[in-house]
Amino acid sequence: MEGKIIKNISNAYTVLCDNKEYVCTPRGVFRNKNITPLVGDICEFDEKNNIITEIMPRKNVLDRPSVSNVTYALLVTSLKKPSLSLNLLDREITSVILSNIKPVICFTKLDLLNDTEKKELNNIINYYEKIGIPVFLNTNIDELVKFLKGSIVVLTGQSGAGKSTLLNKIKPELNLKTNEISDALNRGKHTTRHTELFNILGIWFCDTPGFSSLILNKFTKEEIKDSFIEFKNYHCMYDDCMHIKENDCSVKEALHKGDIMLSRYENYKKILEDVDGNSRFVFKK
Repeated sequence: MEGKIIKNISNAYTVLCDNKEYVCTPRGVFRNKNITPLVGDICEFDEKNNIITEIMPRKNVLDRPSVSNVTYALLVTSLKKPSLSLNLLDREITSVILSNIKPVICFTKLDLLNDTEKKELNNIINYYEKIGIPVFLNTNIDELVKFLKGSIVVLTGQSGAGKSTLLNKIKPELNLKTNEISDALNRGKHTTRHTELFNILGIWFCDTPGFSSLILNKFTKEEIKDSFIEFKNYHCMYDDCMHIKENDCSVKEALHKGDIMLSRYENYKKILEDVDGNSRFVFKK
């Protein structure tokens, strides 16, 4: 039978199949091959003996928590208190794209913007959607839930971004207070050997990943460049063009025409500078 691993406590793995849970252990051959089953894995298992027999190929793997096959990273992004940081947002987008996870933006605290700021926000939303990143407002939860349903989702964003409020809107009976997300997703009870997915209205949420320190210097400059997906629409004279100092650069030409958002390009340069300087960018969760 085939199922999804939704919980791991020590060497016991809970496998969900046809809405029924089976607590299984992995075959000894996995240990010999240095393979560890992970929460999120699609696996074959023997339901009579409760043994996991095969792990299907993974789309991606996160280290914190140890989860595989994550579909989306929901980037909860405050517009006010704390103020919108496109620098942070672009770093998050880069990090998740390079982890082979699809970014989804959810802007919060729209009610705190004035009319001028709302017009600026519309331009920002239109740009990110144009380059293929879905954008939602936390004033339209039904659309967000419909989009995420059935997926494994990691929830991330800086402290005060509105993650608790967002989960409360998705499922009001959670009644979370500020900073209670970890408890709601059972993180406070976790040991390093306990990982679990939590089903909230058909969305499989896992505990907030370790993005409090966005360390992008483990990636190459070329990988950083490729994560800025809109750059791929432009073909420069040189295949190895980094779009910084080179002549005949189609990306810089598009920037000057207004086809590439200035903040995106500036944040790209800042990330490259950090990679050069071997530094990390830290924000408070």
